[in-house]
Amino acid sequence: MSRPLLAVDAPSLYFRAFHGIPEKAAQTGAGEPVNAIRGFLDMLAQLIRTRRPDRLVCALDADWRPAWRVELVPSYKKHRVAHGEVEEVPASLEKQVPILLETLAAIGIPAFGVKGYEADDVLGTLAVGQPAPVEVVSGDRDLFQLVDDARGTRLLYCGRGVAKLEDADEALVLAKYGVAARWYADFAAMRGDPSDGLPGVAGVGEKTAARLIERYGGVEQIVAALDDPDAGFAPGVRTKLDASRDYLARALPVCKVATDVPLPDFDPVLPSAPRDPDALLALAERWNLAGSARRLVDAFAG
Repeated sequence: MSRPLLAVDAPSLYFRAFHGIPEKAAQTGAGEPVNAIRGFLDMLAQLIRTRRPDRLVCALDADWRPAWRVELVPSYKKHRVAHGEVEEVPASLEKQVPILLETLAAIGIPAFGVKGYEADDVLGTLAVGQPAPVEVVSGDRDLFQLVDDARGTRLLYCGRGVAKLEDADEALVLAKYGVAARWYADFAAMRGDPSDGLPGVAGVGEKTAARLIERYGGVEQIVAALDDPDAGFAPGVRTKLDASRDYLARALPVCKVATDVPLPDFDPVLPSAPRDPDALLALAERWNLAGSARRLVDAFAG
């Protein structure tokens, strides 16, 4: 079997690193926190050692709350807005992200977002457009929809950290949620997701959503079946779904990851050595990153 492309949800990992490592445990000599940077680099090193990719790409949120998704569902991520359309991000993390991106550039790991799209959409486009196998790395449940055994796409779900990855194929998604991976977006639209400001269908939880999908198919098939008096819906469920027709029509495209994003040119091949060793050395010395940077570079050769 050929070696995989690791398609990494960078915001998912650096937020996890920031919250998982105390700031006082990872600082410069001047007391500047670098916990998110060190944690992220160490996560990448562990992923490279354990998954043995030959390609690696980091996806970014060029637009964390795209206008087209907000137009469809105005509550989408609204609770996470700090001001205007700016995401609420801890100040000490916000300062670390540009340094992390400089470090990745010096090493030779492509990291990019695309205007008007979230990192999820970049990952979705990589998953369907790059040669298989592709392993998507994220703590975002929405990306279970990308799992495709026939194509060789897996989700390395790090909801409990990179050390406790769930290596998700179609069987795992079905066992975990009771729905096939291809219906995960439909399942999420009905169930809702408070972390993304998606209300779901009132009174329809995970089990009911899974049963509906098992019987009828996705949201479009379920809504179509509402017009059939012999479709077999329980009266209460039919009423709830009927009242949510407009919401479901809007929520489904919000929940679906885009797979046709216009990506920039990039070289995903894992570097055998840092692309700009002088820049990497300067960054490592300035930001006290030598240990993490060395472990990542060593992982390339391992």
